[in-house]
Amino acid sequence: MKFSIQINEGPYQHQASDSAYMFAKAALEKGHEIFRVFFYHDGVGNSTRLTTPPQDDRNIVNRWAELGEQHNLDMVVCVAAAQRRGIVDDGEAERNGKDATNIDPRFRISGLGQLIEAAVQSDRLVVFGD
Repeated sequence: MKFSIQINEGPYQHQASDSAYMFAKAALEKGHEIFRVFFYHDGVGNSTRLTTPPQDDRNIVNRWAELGEQHNLDMVVCVAAAQRRGIVDDGEAERNGKDATNIDPRFRISGLGQLIEAAVQSDRLVVFGD
């Protein structure tokens, strides 16, 4: 089965990101395909490379980045939600006159069209969070 995953909550204020990660990992281990992971609303916070949790806590951003790298996942961050929450890649920094970036390089910023495409191309779109 081909899944796409939408994550609407940030990494540490809600269980959604942890649940989505565990779902994705289990699906991949069972031989299913993940077409795309789309980070939306506060979920865009899962993409910042500046997250530095305490050593005894899980690093959710690193978990997603490593899973994405291992399985060549397309991990898309909603551009409008990212702009509102200060998540910036090279292109957005240049367009908006910012002097730094903070998105992990294994994520990419794009628009809602990517979410629509994911829903159309997948057997199931699974949404985590409100």
